[in-house]
Amino acid sequence: MSRFDATENRINLTHQRFPDYPREPAMLVRLVKAISQHVHDTANLVLRQYGLNHTDYNVLMMLYGCQQEGMTVTQLRDAAAEKSANVTRVCNILYDRGWMARFADPQDRRRVLVSLTPEGEALVEQFLPSMSSLLNEYGSAFDAQETAMLEILLKRLLGVAEQIERNL
Repeated sequence: MSRFDATENRINLTHQRFPDYPREPAMLVRLVKAISQHVHDTANLVLRQYGLNHTDYNVLMMLYGCQQEGMTVTQLRDAAAEKSANVTRVCNILYDRGWMARFADPQDRRRVLVSLTPEGEALVEQFLPSMSSLLNEYGSAFDAQETAMLEILLKRLLGVAEQIERNL
């Protein structure tokens, strides 16, 4: 029995009590939320040994995967899908620990860019094997074709979610 069963039962009851309540979309949204929470919590357990949490990981990974010299905090916020205040807080912590640098954008000195320091890159490369193993465990639920299809479907759902947010 899954911890999600009670949620599914509540969604089904809501649909029974109010037949216009869209059961299938409600299930999709709740499943995405539940999966997100499990991924977040499990990542926190893995990252704790490095003195990090999942939000730190997201920010570090976006900087590690950045092709240009650096990113603005706004670009980083969007890439990491975190709230502005959270990214600012995390950036301050990473900067204080010596894992992130701030510098003026050479193209526009009014803008501040952030990037990983060599120590920050070394930290990422230290935790990448553990996180890669965790990601592979999640991926083991599907074969390659299912994974590709799920990626397409989730990107489609994300596009709808972004459109709804823009329209509100």
